[in-house]
Amino acid sequence: MAEGIENDNTNNEDKIISINIDEEMRSAYIDYSMSVIVSRALPDVRDGLKPVHRRVLFGMLDLGLNNNKPYKKSARIVGEVMGKYHPHGDSSVYDTMVRMAQDFSLRYPLVEGQGNYGTIDGDNPAAMRYTEARLEKMAEELLADINKDTIDFQLNFDDSLEEPTVLPSKFPNLLVNGASGIAVGMATNMAPHNLSEVIDATIALIDNRDIEISELVKYVKGPDFPTGAIIYGTEGPREALETGRGRVVIRARAEIETYGGGDRERIIVSEIPYQVNKANMIERTADLVNEKKLEGISAIRDESNREGIRIVYEIRRDANASIVLNNLFKYTALQTSFSVNNIALVHGRPMLLNLKDLIHHFVEHRHEVVIRRTKFELAEAEKRAHILEGLLIALDHLDEVIKLIRASQTPDEAREGLISQFGLTDLQARAILDMTLRRLTGLERDKIKEEYAALMKLIEHLTAILNDEGMRMQIIKDELSEIKDKYGDERKTEIVHSSAEMQTEDFIEDEDVVITISHEGYIKRTPLTEYRRQGRGGKGSLGSNSRDADFIEHLLIASNHNYMLFFTEQGQCFWLRVFEIPEGSRTSKGRAIQNIINIPKEEKIKAYIKVVNLKDKDYLENNFIIMCTRKGVIKKTSLEAYSRPRANGINAINVNEGDSLLEANLTSGSSEIVMALSSGRAIRFNESTVRPMGRTATGVRGITLDSEKDEVVGMISIDNPETTVLVVSEKGYGKRTDIDDYRVTNRGGKGVKTLNVTDKTGNLVAIKGVTDKEDLMIINKSGIIIRIAVSELRVMGRATQGVRLITLKGEDEIASVAKIEHDEEEDSQNNEGEDAVENNDNPEETTE
Repeated sequence: MAEGIENDNTNNEDKIISINIDEEMRSAYIDYSMSVIVSRALPDVRDGLKPVHRRVLFGMLDLGLNNNKPYKKSARIVGEVMGKYHPHGDSSVYDTMVRMAQDFSLRYPLVEGQGNYGTIDGDNPAAMRYTEARLEKMAEELLADINKDTIDFQLNFDDSLEEPTVLPSKFPNLLVNGASGIAVGMATNMAPHNLSEVIDATIALIDNRDIEISELVKYVKGPDFPTGAIIYGTEGPREALETGRGRVVIRARAEIETYGGGDRERIIVSEIPYQVNKANMIERTADLVNEKKLEGISAIRDESNREGIRIVYEIRRDANASIVLNNLFKYTALQTSFSVNNIALVHGRPMLLNLKDLIHHFVEHRHEVVIRRTKFELAEAEKRAHILEGLLIALDHLDEVIKLIRASQTPDEAREGLISQFGLTDLQARAILDMTLRRLTGLERDKIKEEYAALMKLIEHLTAILNDEGMRMQIIKDELSEIKDKYGDERKTEIVHSSAEMQTEDFIEDEDVVITISHEGYIKRTPLTEYRRQGRGGKGSLGSNSRDADFIEHLLIASNHNYMLFFTEQGQCFWLRVFEIPEGSRTSKGRAIQNIINIPKEEKIKAYIKVVNLKDKDYLENNFIIMCTRKGVIKKTSLEAYSRPRANGINAINVNEGDSLLEANLTSGSSEIVMALSSGRAIRFNESTVRPMGRTATGVRGITLDSEKDEVVGMISIDNPETTVLVVSEKGYGKRTDIDDYRVTNRGGKGVKTLNVTDKTGNLVAIKGVTDKEDLMIINKSGIIIRIAVSELRVMGRATQGVRLITLKGEDEIASVAKIEHDEEEDSQNNEGEDAVENNDNPEETTE
């Protein structure tokens, strides 16, 4: 006995295999996870179904539950599916079938249910013994041609039957109905889409295999949920379609209506977000109202019925319905998000797919189905034609055939005789022997001939399809168009821009405005129409009610949609949209610029550039910013370096100690540059002599100063041959001179005389490039503005003193000069108004 036990132990030891537990756990878990991924949780990209959905639909087809047949008990269907294909709990099968029948769960239901199939309030469906079901017509389109060898079958769980690995699927079900599932280490959450849009996109991809996703997105706007509602924002849906991942924000469809004589308001909700439990949402909202977390709601009622959803929120008299609605969106399920994660099985492997991928894989699947269906139909047609050929031979030799059959002792003898005597095949011989006597009549013989002729045409057509991919693709397109005509409908879910996506400029008229910046840093924009033009030498009109120590230093004409680049005297650059500048009347002071952009309080804006667009690559690369400083330094930088706005600004130029930035111009790279000194000298050189530098560079010498007290007063860039050089002195004198009067010299020289500076004229204060099509705005330090036409100023020599442009009172001096577009409609002599004066060179004769 002891020996026997010893032997048993020895045998057991021989059966024990030592393994590494880490490797075994890893291997077993990978097997388990792949089983869950492939056999349970993720849909197939081809038909958009998980195994359980596919088995339910195939099981119903097995039972003959087509849409034109009577309903059968759900319990019978569940038993059929469980017993044949899906060896799991009955609840998993029934729940799957129920969801495929709910019009609030699937955009296009695949099962037609009869009885209680649950509600959007989360009520459970009736037990399967009470409900009945059959296939929806849409499901029949998924199953069509399944018996024509269009797809592969596999053995079921006990190898007793075969089940389909995928359905033929006439339409892209995965995109149309979506899917959700949690696997091991991954999950899928795919939104439903509109059938018509998806089919249009599919046809577009068939027509152009290289189509970009941006083109497909024009067809498929975004998800289309069965419960309708509103998708809030376009970026989320677009990102989901382009990348396969994205966050779609869904809002209930809500309207504010008045009642009770117009003094009471209520919010009516008619559509709620997808997958939201209506009863739970209302209960949670009521709790928030009771907890005082939601103010302004006096009552909530659910008035929903068979016709649709209607939830009523009564608003208190002292509350604002719009604010209450926004709070409902913020705190309740009236606004939810759907996180799109398009993971599906492609050739048995989970993959993240964008819109183009999903459509591409469907088209490839459908193409294979058409090929296999055509081959099947061709084989069947050839088989039938082969039999008909035998029957025709028999009919042509009828007497001989009858004689042979009568002379035969057994059917086998007759069959062999037919084969040997007439050269028939076994199949043909059997068909002749099975032929009934009525087929010998003349009418029946004609029918056989007609059938054979039709079959030959069919065989020719099917062969042509197999030899021509274009024909196959046309078949796919035709079938898709047919599906669209049968089942296509309008979108249920509306897509609107979110407030974050609404561009402010869309609501602002792109009109021309005057931007003024005062000496102390106050800025405003005023419609250009508020300014009038006056004759040369006039007294001017009041431009701003600025304080005694302040005066307007900069004036610029721009349109509301332009960008503004502000350059400080220390070389910092800041960005602002023109419409973001506060609007003010012609006489208002404006607003401190430090309150609008993050400019250091001790710095002043010294230069500004109007930029049309910061996103056009060609525009950015072919334009430059030229800057100059008071000490004569000049620098050139590509506009592209300034195309990425930052709230805290960037360094535009490295300014040396004792120097400051004076001017910045936007140029094309080949302009003529003229720099002027307060001493009355100016230098002209071509912009190409200044090489482009980085933002942090200091620059190179542009002009040599006359003395330590001398400084640069301005810089202009000229690329229009009609442009003349205008210089203005601080005592109100100015003149126009041809650019050709300034000879081109090397950059960095002392320049030539541009204005004969005397005590009468005062030092030079401004230089501008002007044409006859422009007007001048001249501003003095007391805030008076005059507008005159450039065409009134005659062109004169370079070294002359010039003419009086504006009459100044006492010690007043010109602060700045700006040019604007000429206004043909205004009469230059029309100076009526409380601030205007008559055109008069005599400073004493004024009209108050």
